[in-house]
Amino acid sequence: MTTRTRGRRGVFEAAAGHFADLVRSITDDRWDEPGLGDWTVRDLVGHTSRSLTTVSTYLRIEAAYEDVSSAVDYYVRMRDYAAGMGADAIVERGRQAGRDLGADPAAAIDHLLARVLDELDGVDDPLIEVIGGLGIRLSNYLPTRTFELAVHGIDIARAVGVDRDPPQEVLADAAALAARIGVALGQGPAVLLGLTGRTDLPPGFSVV
Repeated sequence: MTTRTRGRRGVFEAAAGHFADLVRSITDDRWDEPGLGDWTVRDLVGHTSRSLTTVSTYLRIEAAYEDVSSAVDYYVRMRDYAAGMGADAIVERGRQAGRDLGADPAAAIDHLLARVLDELDGVDDPLIEVIGGLGIRLSNYLPTRTFELAVHGIDIARAVGVDRDPPQEVLADAAALAARIGVALGQGPAVLLGLTGRTDLPPGFSVV
């Protein structure tokens, strides 16, 4: 495994471990409560679990070409792809992922995490095919999953009233990626001015 892949795998593992710990803290009476937008807590956890299942799935699909050269490029491309899918399809996919977790979501997440980490042990930095048929190196895809686990980990903690933040290295990685995405989308000045307290970000501002 290359040094770059090993480092990014380590941050991904920290993010995934935090997510699994967070899910274990959710009590039985919270799963049907509001999670995020139209999602319940179960739906939100299901959506977040796709950051594990997609890694497992995509490791089995070798890409012919490297279409996406970085995690930033991935998110820039995904904006148009997500818009084409439509909000309703994204919501339903999260709900289905929540249903797939079954009667014991925490155990399901633990199983997924163990499987993904075992599968990552057996590879170096393959060129994988991801959503939309795009080819991307594993070392560039893993930071996108770390980002999703970090952001939705915070969403889950807020939804269930748990005071538990992702590890610092995960937050640093996700925040840096968000800033780079903003720059790539032509929003660099707004991001920089907002982060330094010089101006407020526009209502509804998002880099994803």
